[in-house]
Amino acid sequence: MIARTDSKAALAPDFMFETDVETLPRRALGELQLERLSSSLERAYRNVPHYRNSFKAAGVGPDDLKTLGDLRHFPFTVKTDLRDQYPFGMFAAPHSELCRLHASSGTTGKPTVVAYTPGDIDRWADLMARSMAAAGVRPGDVVHNAYGYGLFTGGLGAHYGAERLGCIVVPVSGGGTERQVMLLKDFAADILCSTPSYALNIAETADQLGVDISVLPLRRGLFGAEPWSEEMRAELDRRLGIAAVDVYGLSEIMGPGVACECDAERAGLHGWEDHFLFEIIDPETLEPLPMGETGELVITTLTKEAMPLVRYRTRDITRLNDAPCSCGRTHVRILRVTGRDDDMLIIRGVNVYPSQMEAVLVGFPGLSPHYQILLEDDGVMNTMTVEVEVASDAPASDDDLAAVAQDVRHHIKSIIGVTCRVTAKRPGEVPRSQGKAVRVRDLREKR
Repeated sequence: MIARTDSKAALAPDFMFETDVETLPRRALGELQLERLSSSLERAYRNVPHYRNSFKAAGVGPDDLKTLGDLRHFPFTVKTDLRDQYPFGMFAAPHSELCRLHASSGTTGKPTVVAYTPGDIDRWADLMARSMAAAGVRPGDVVHNAYGYGLFTGGLGAHYGAERLGCIVVPVSGGGTERQVMLLKDFAADILCSTPSYALNIAETADQLGVDISVLPLRRGLFGAEPWSEEMRAELDRRLGIAAVDVYGLSEIMGPGVACECDAERAGLHGWEDHFLFEIIDPETLEPLPMGETGELVITTLTKEAMPLVRYRTRDITRLNDAPCSCGRTHVRILRVTGRDDDMLIIRGVNVYPSQMEAVLVGFPGLSPHYQILLEDDGVMNTMTVEVEVASDAPASDDDLAAVAQDVRHHIKSIIGVTCRVTAKRPGEVPRSQGKAVRVRDLREKR
């Protein structure tokens, strides 16, 4: 057990939750993956009719896996497969062996339902504890958990991981932002867990209440559940007086804790390869890409009992890096997700990712970090309006707002190459996040 530290100074980066497996040599890691992958494919084929049918349609079976490279011959799984099998068709275990269900919100269709056995929950807690330790969380730390609890995996995932690591958890969940600020101050939290957009909301509310969060014991933030940029990281570091760390996960795969940045470098998320196999594919040809090339992340679960997933297309655009890390961990790093191939916007012939817009807007002089993108249809082509908000100490007359809008419009055109409308608003007029930020509002007519 490591004693709690009340200092914001950098901690020794060599603390690991599971040292032996986190530093496993690459060759041994590959051997472990092949063994577990073979078992996972057999489990999926034997117990899930969807996989039995899709494997047969592709002309492959579990016995055809001889090397990790043979996985490329197996079919992909996509989110619509999970929705088509709603609610329980993807389960590989009977109800008598399950202990929990989680589900997505279902805002774009039927929710995707995910099941867990007691063993799955145990491994999830271990992986979140491993992730949090990598991020700089230590036993005895007070962890303020502002992820939402319930069917969303974020809150309970962080909660179980922090307890497994030996932390003191404050299960606040989302919302009630003024109360969040009070508890961060009164309970002297060391760690904040939330979406990055909600962390900014907390920081802004603290300013309004006259509370300087940057002088509190808070030293780390574990932020995920939505894409965010390096510019957003710099803003979070500055506003909260912390080191902001990226944590990655998908409800379909497990929840948070699939990968996490280490405190030593904050330069890519270590993907826990003893439990997941990561591929990068060309989203057009669907062919695997070499290490280091940018494409779509595909994940296969290796140890999931209740709901193994084979070659799940995440739609997240990123690349992998297997270069040695100074922290000593050998697991491949997933570099920052730059967007999703299903949320790419085509505006006047230019491809735009919402995350590109964030990189341009966050940190722009005179602006707050709050913005929204409005998509409309003018009858001929798609148009985009970007709503930005001036900083609380910036001039906000009508002329000032018009000048800011013009400057931002020129900046977006020069950096991204897209022409769009920009509307500058006064402080507080752009909607705030109580959880996942709604960055894009699609007002186009559905055809």
